[in-house]
Amino acid sequence: MHAKDILIEGYARIQEEVHAAVEGLDPDGLNTRPADEANSVSWLVWHLTRVQDDHVADAFGLDQVWPTGEWEKRFGLGLPRRDTGYGHGPAEVAKVRVDSGDLLTGYYDAVHEQTLGALRSLTAKDLERIVDDAWDPPVTLGARLVSVLSDDLQHVGQAAYVRGLGPVRRIRSQESGGA
Repeated sequence: MHAKDILIEGYARIQEEVHAAVEGLDPDGLNTRPADEANSVSWLVWHLTRVQDDHVADAFGLDQVWPTGEWEKRFGLGLPRRDTGYGHGPAEVAKVRVDSGDLLTGYYDAVHEQTLGALRSLTAKDLERIVDDAWDPPVTLGARLVSVLSDDLQHVGQAAYVRGLGPVRRIRSQESGGA
């Protein structure tokens, strides 16, 4: 198996987990944050998708899907155009709200397709190419792709965890006299 095939398989796992974390959730399940300082499923999936979109596009010299596919307009978040969620505090996290999981998975799927196209073109030599010399040592394409893969899997795992807290939140709310 070639390195690009392993990367393609890894990124396919992200797509599967994104769909599993979002599927069937209503707006409350997507947007509820388990605590004031915590992230929602919506924010986590939006953020991991923005990071993949930003980093893969940059590494391969592509346009980001966010503005070119008009996803920025569809989401209507009121955040800066190039915002990926990095460094967001509670106020910015609260701005990332969606009415449907289809918006999140649609954007992720569009980014995934662009990522797959880029990965399919890879050669072993490409993975050694420096894509960011602001670090010591400089970051190779291979390291960048593994970094995005790792970050995305962590965030989709967090989204699955937050999703799993949903029924617990409702039970606690009912016990305390809430709706």
